[in-house]
Amino acid sequence: MNVLLEPNVAYFLLVSGVILAILALFAPGTGIIEIGALFSLVLAGYGMYNLPMNIWALGMLLCGAAVFMVVLRYNKRKALLVVAILGLIVGSIFIFHLPDGSPAVNPIFATLVSGGAAVFLWFVGRKGIEAITRTPIHMIEHVLGKTGNALTEIWQEGTVYVKGEEWSARSETHIRAGTKIRVSGREGLTLVVEAVED
Repeated sequence: MNVLLEPNVAYFLLVSGVILAILALFAPGTGIIEIGALFSLVLAGYGMYNLPMNIWALGMLLCGAAVFMVVLRYNKRKALLVVAILGLIVGSIFIFHLPDGSPAVNPIFATLVSGGAAVFLWFVGRKGIEAITRTPIHMIEHVLGKTGNALTEIWQEGTVYVKGEEWSARSETHIRAGTKIRVSGREGLTLVVEAVED
């Protein structure tokens, strides 16, 4: 258990737990990420309880994480991202202190870990938010009026390829496979299509 009282280890566990907790917000329900976050934070908490700690640095670390989440979630100004990363790094370096008051966490290690965590979370978080907020491409309303190709012969039924997806389709007239088509309407989940003259 003495390894958990090493400031660099406790700090790394704290950052790992925060990263996993944030990732759990983007991919809820798996259970694995949540357990990893809980495990890391409990071990970090043991170190934080037993090591001399600067409360102001913990506050700066938490504020940096909160600002980072706001910037990430609401796509605010990128200048706030710099402020958030600086808060994370400064809070990380000074979170634990030695008896003489100097930082107990290696500043280079803290800068690399906090900076790397921020970059990782930025890319993963942005992609996660894009995926959550993206309009599903399989919504029929988004293909109305679009063109595509007939994959099979179409008359009363057939298959077309429009906007990167295959759809069931029907037409009032016979359309040969390979013909360029336009979506003119829908009937339930079936597209109504017509041939496009070249």
